Amino acid sequence: MTGLPAKVDQRKSKTDEALGPANTLWRDAFRRLLRHHLAMFGAFVLLIVVVMGIFGPAITPYDPNGMDFSNRFGNPSVEHWMGTDDFGRDIFSRIIIGARVSLQVGFVAVSVATIIGASLGLIAGYSTRLTDEVIMRAMDVLYAIPAILLAIAIVAVLGKGIGNTMIAIGIVYIPIFARIARAAVLGIRNEEFIIAAQAMGAGDIRILLTHVLPNVLSPIIVEITLSLAFAILAEAALSFFGLGTQPPDPSWGRMLSEGRDFFRQSGWMGVFPGLAIFFTVMGFNFLGDGLRDALDPKLRR
Repeated sequence: MTGLPAKVDQRKSKTDEALGPANTLWRDAFRRLLRHHLAMFGAFVLLIVVVMGIFGPAITPYDPNGMDFSNRFGNPSVEHWMGTDDFGRDIFSRIIIGARVSLQVGFVAVSVATIIGASLGLIAGYSTRLTDEVIMRAMDVLYAIPAILLAIAIVAVLGKGIGNTMIAIGIVYIPIFARIARAAVLGIRNEEFIIAAQAMGAGDIRILLTHVLPNVLSPIIVEITLSLAFAILAEAALSFFGLGTQPPDPSWGRMLSEGRDFFRQSGWMGVFPGLAIFFTVMGFNFLGDGLRDALDPKLRR
């Protein structure tokens, strides 16, 4: 029996060796993330928002578009936890459904920006100087324009609607991911394992996908969480100006805009959608900060 723990430890060490240092790095990062209290709080807030977005139609107490003109501007009560708006619609039900819109726009837009921007950054950082200059100067032109103004201009050209809003926000954040991916590639392109792969005759695409991409994922993952927060803010801003989600579909930004006209009469019409945006963005920021700390190799113990 005395030799059993030694055998178990030996098996664990062999397993760790088989999994490799990369697996150990991600496992250690996950443990540090679990010890990051603000990140866990942000993850808990986002879990609630995700549940609202996925199961919204099943958990809403009222029809989000159902009108009751006899109960306009109703105060928060047991029947209507967050009151009713100028059409007698339940604000709590509309906020739950609005979570789906915000998450959908955020995830789709950031996914588009990540795929296109990271691909351009990988190519720019690994290719020739001429290719790098052409790609990054184009990114600099987009990056020089304020994000919200660029998004408004794109939506104005493409037209109003949730689909065009996703495209506009995705285009706005492409330069950010391109710059981050390029900087990460420049930091490792002269490492020995890259030179060894080139000496063995590996193609550029294989080197980018097999050797370069896994080593630049950390900053990209952190930027994804932070960009999701800003994408939700951008969608709320576009909907606030009437360019995003169109009525009667609920959107937090649209609800905030509608509540602006009745703020003195029924302030809860704008307060509760504003709080929903605030807590969601705060959750993504807290989680992003936690991921940045967890994935920073300098913080490894």
